[in-house]
Amino acid sequence: MLFDIIGSGGKIDFITLIVQALSSLAVIFLTLPVHEFAHAYTAVKLGDPTPRYTGRLTLNPLKHIDYLGAASILLFGFGWAKPVQVNTRYFKNPKRDMAITAVAGPISNLVVCFISIFIATLITEIFPFSEVAFYIGVFLINIGYINVYLAVFNLIPIPPFDGSRLLSAFLPYKYYYALMRYERYLMYGVLILCWTGILSRPLGIVTDVVYNAIATAATFVFKFF
Repeated sequence: MLFDIIGSGGKIDFITLIVQALSSLAVIFLTLPVHEFAHAYTAVKLGDPTPRYTGRLTLNPLKHIDYLGAASILLFGFGWAKPVQVNTRYFKNPKRDMAITAVAGPISNLVVCFISIFIATLITEIFPFSEVAFYIGVFLINIGYINVYLAVFNLIPIPPFDGSRLLSAFLPYKYYYALMRYERYLMYGVLILCWTGILSRPLGIVTDVVYNAIATAATFVFKFF
């Protein structure tokens, strides 16, 4: 995001810069809450009242924002929100239900991406020669791409990311809890690898593949008109 703009050597025009910044802010205040709400809603539906009691069953962004994670989205295009607390003792099948709860967040990101691309395509098809429509399309496509990156990023199978909770469905408890002991160090290690570009490049490749697949599906109907 911001680092990409700086690295462009001033080749990005001012309006595009503003659009990219606004799309990052939209992700922070609109779609990150959707991601966390998806976790909370799924957990509650599976029998765990903890997200409701802790005030996380809401789309209010102030309940979900992690300021370091938000800054990371603005600077690098990926980040995180405050994890939703879940108590697996309320689940009928703890491993299965924890995995379902974990994957609900990334799935919500992919749905947001699909909707964003669909609306962007619709607007640019209706107003093909409008500069305003073009930048609205860029705004929505940026939101879609960041959401896919967030989904891919969160599926890294290392604590505290969603992928580690998904991994818990397949690992014996003793191995999973042994992994959780190093949660903070693993998280910092992943972030350093992403911030330095070592991990962000392969994540970007996966993101491109997933994004292109969603874009193909979202724009499929327009190919007939």
